[in-house]
Amino acid sequence: MPITCPRELRRLTEEEFDEVDYRVMGHAFACQNELGRLCEEEAYQRDLQARLLANGFRDVQIEVPVTVSHAGFSKTYSIDLVADHAVYELKATAALLPEHQAQLLNYLFLLGVPRGKLVNFRPPKVDGCVHATRISPEARRQVNLDTTRWRDVTPECATLRETMGELLADWGAFLEVALYQEALTHLLGGESSVAQRVPLHRNGLALGTQRFHVHSPGTAFRVTAVSDGAEGIEAHLRRLLALTDLQAIQWINLDHADIRLVTLTR
Repeated sequence: MPITCPRELRRLTEEEFDEVDYRVMGHAFACQNELGRLCEEEAYQRDLQARLLANGFRDVQIEVPVTVSHAGFSKTYSIDLVADHAVYELKATAALLPEHQAQLLNYLFLLGVPRGKLVNFRPPKVDGCVHATRISPEARRQVNLDTTRWRDVTPECATLRETMGELLADWGAFLEVALYQEALTHLLGGESSVAQRVPLHRNGLALGTQRFHVHSPGTAFRVTAVSDGAEGIEAHLRRLLALTDLQAIQWINLDHADIRLVTLTR
């Protein structure tokens, strides 16, 4: 299986989740009342687990592993807390940010469950935010792969294109962009050979070097997840390309289920 978790989770209805969450949040407030606001995440995580187990919860696990694999690539994520099938991501930060929401949604997609909650122990009052998705694992594999602007500049470009298609067929879309980037890097030769420092220059002025993922001589690839402003990203990628001696950048943009593969040349 491409995505595995040793803990089998049941898809809770909204009402079931709310019932569990009401009890969890009561103990989360008790955690902060006794431990204060300045502990690190691990302290709240372990204290909350102990309180839930001591107060009638049947199954409470922390650091639940979820492994994503394809061919020789494998990456394992850790879910902070699963309490009677309800998924929680715990934070101890000044405020919850969009990247925290993206992290939780990534976990929900991997687990195939419809909702989970972010809980932040740092504010004066424990902050919680439920996030939900109606996108099923089956729907995540129904992608639109647009290659009308793609060109196989080198034979390795065809491998890149085919490998991306295989990842989407295996895992589906909507997962975090770093996962696809890491998998492609591994499958196309590994970090040590693919990640390269490329010299930048403008009108003969050396500007130092920048890290690119170079999958074939003179050709790099970049994976993004942009819904609005893709034209602006393309313009900046072209400017970046112009500062190098690279022949092309193969751009893969993940816009939910719409996947666009674009070849940018000098």
